[in-house]
Amino acid sequence: METVSGYVEHIIFQNKENGYTVLNLMAGEDEVVCVGMCGGLGQGENVSVQGEYVDHPVYGRQLKISSFRIETPKDSAGIERYLASGAIRGIGVSLAARIVRKFGDDTLRIIEEEPERLAEIKGISQQKAREIALQVEEKKDLRDALIYLQQYGISNTMAVKIYETYGMELYGILKENPYRLAEDIKGIGFKLADELAVRLGIRADSEYRIRSGILYTLLQAVGEGHCFLPMNTLLEKAHMLLHVAPEEIRPQADNLMMDKKLVIRGEKVFAASYYYAEMNCAGMLRELSIPMWKDEEMPGQSRELEKQLDQLAKELKMELDQLQLQAVTESVRNGLFILSGGPGTGKTTTINMMIRYFEAEGLDIFLGAPTGRAAKRMTEATGFEARTIHRMLELNSALSDEDTRKIRFERNENNPLEADVVIIDEMSMVDIQLFQALLRAVAPGTRLILVGDVDQLPSVGPGQVLKDLIHSGAFPMVELKKIFRQAKESDIIVNAHRINCGQQIALDNKSRDFFFLERQDVNVIYKHMIQLIREKLPKYVQAQPFDIQVLTPMRKGSLGCETLNGILQQYLNPPDGRKKEHVSGNTVYRQGDKVMQVKNNYQLEWEVVSRYGIPVEHGVGVFNGDMGRILEINETASCLVVEYEEQRRVTYPFTLLEELELSYAVTIHKSQGSEYPAVILPLLSGPKMLFNRNLLYTAITRARSCVTILGSSDTVRGMIDNASENRRYTALNERIREIQEAGGDF
Repeated sequence: METVSGYVEHIIFQNKENGYTVLNLMAGEDEVVCVGMCGGLGQGENVSVQGEYVDHPVYGRQLKISSFRIETPKDSAGIERYLASGAIRGIGVSLAARIVRKFGDDTLRIIEEEPERLAEIKGISQQKAREIALQVEEKKDLRDALIYLQQYGISNTMAVKIYETYGMELYGILKENPYRLAEDIKGIGFKLADELAVRLGIRADSEYRIRSGILYTLLQAVGEGHCFLPMNTLLEKAHMLLHVAPEEIRPQADNLMMDKKLVIRGEKVFAASYYYAEMNCAGMLRELSIPMWKDEEMPGQSRELEKQLDQLAKELKMELDQLQLQAVTESVRNGLFILSGGPGTGKTTTINMMIRYFEAEGLDIFLGAPTGRAAKRMTEATGFEARTIHRMLELNSALSDEDTRKIRFERNENNPLEADVVIIDEMSMVDIQLFQALLRAVAPGTRLILVGDVDQLPSVGPGQVLKDLIHSGAFPMVELKKIFRQAKESDIIVNAHRINCGQQIALDNKSRDFFFLERQDVNVIYKHMIQLIREKLPKYVQAQPFDIQVLTPMRKGSLGCETLNGILQQYLNPPDGRKKEHVSGNTVYRQGDKVMQVKNNYQLEWEVVSRYGIPVEHGVGVFNGDMGRILEINETASCLVVEYEEQRRVTYPFTLLEELELSYAVTIHKSQGSEYPAVILPLLSGPKMLFNRNLLYTAITRARSCVTILGSSDTVRGMIDNASENRRYTALNERIREIQEAGGDF
């Protein structure tokens, strides 16, 4: 580790968002190019930096900064250089020289303690003297805050965020309750705040620590898909986190409820936002779920509708069975309608008939889906443009005033969607927060049609909206069950339904689209997987190797996506002198790599460019599960460019690469809503709660033309027999029933 001291001669580049900086440091007679996270550092500052020298292929030798410390200029030359650098607005080179000539080494003390004396210098008024003193004081406060926070192991970038959030109040906050940082500042979670609290000497049984631990426990549960935790489960998990007795934790849960941060209903404990999300959804569903007409009021309407649908089916040469016709009829009769069914049961045909009917009636129709891939599939299946729900609701990149971690949509109750009919596909993927945003934007009187397969895995985000809606029994719904003749010719569809019913499937390779290769050796599985992707399957399904997807139940282990991605990258996109690459953590990102966004980022900007490189469309938001390819890696600008579906290009600073993973192999959960020409599924062994029927069903239904399972037939049979699912704690169906019982019938 090298230590270099000097002054910042020039800031070459600085990212205001994350603090990434490229600067020239003058260390005596030597000029050192430094790169690193140096938020809050400006030209003219005296600084001591620590880091390692690296050789950049284009820009040569650089010092990669790991830490830095801002220092006060020691002599008149340093003070003059600092004042003349532009760090203080209103002071240029000549004025800096006059100030230092007047006050010498005592200049900074004069500015801080006797700023009125600056008016002794020609060209400085009393007002300007006060402005200069205020700026110097602000710089000094930031410098002191950085030095103070560094002693507790806080990085300079995070220290700047803390200072910008609290100003000079940070000292009192850290002394009294450092856990506020976890609530107020993005990027600081409970564990980081807890480490800081230990260094500050905060007691393990501090009420602030216990409260923060409770909120963190609920936040972790939300990450696992829950909207609440049973009280006993919450106390047990918080006890394991905090090592504090449950009887000391329970009173703080009550205190958090008094502070309106928790809602406790019986033995159910909700983070307040998720309780009100479910309650709001139940209320808005009541407003939307209204009959468009009643038979007793318009006795001939049903017969007229039946005739219209029969005539329309003949004109479009569509054949609908009784359940499909019933579904179309219910979607016309009701403000809210749910259509459910597995693969091959005719959901697409039914949706198409709905669209054609509403189109013939002159109604405006919006189609949406949770992901870009699902929206693209919907567009291809219907011939009508479908958009992601986020785009439909017009996601706004501006942060909310109340909470910088919340998102805002332009479409809401005050600016609803200008549509008569809204049809949402792949509803099993929609979490409670996105559903709440959707309902806010659908005005009463607009028909809302929700379509999905309730047997798919639930959403990545919290909630199980489709399942709760169906289980409530409060809404008109049709479940399609008949597998149509054409679908019966596909063993993918037939086997998916057999698996869903708990029936064993043939693994004899007599199928044209469903194959099983018994392999017990992991290395042999690797070998066959690569052969299938590079040689066998592309020709068989008329697709590119990169379109063939490996799906796995797990992240870890020899057949988890982390290991598989490293292996597959080596064979599908090997190192090449012409391809740029960047190493971040344990991952090598290479030009041409297949990658996936692994968390929702509502501020990331994207653009679509023409063939001449001119931007023709732009927007914000990249979402968990979006898949794309790395187009470009730029070490100079410390960023890479990924192209997603619909030619959306996103620039990632290297500091955001934790949101991006290789996606040659992805977990089955992350594949929801997607469809691939061919799927390869490695299955040897794994935890019983994970290796279940629901997971296998979801994986198989992701394939359009071919499924190949590599592994153990005993594991496949065991998954089919295993009907257990990871239970989600949600209460939307209870909120719906409460409204019914209160007399607000749906």
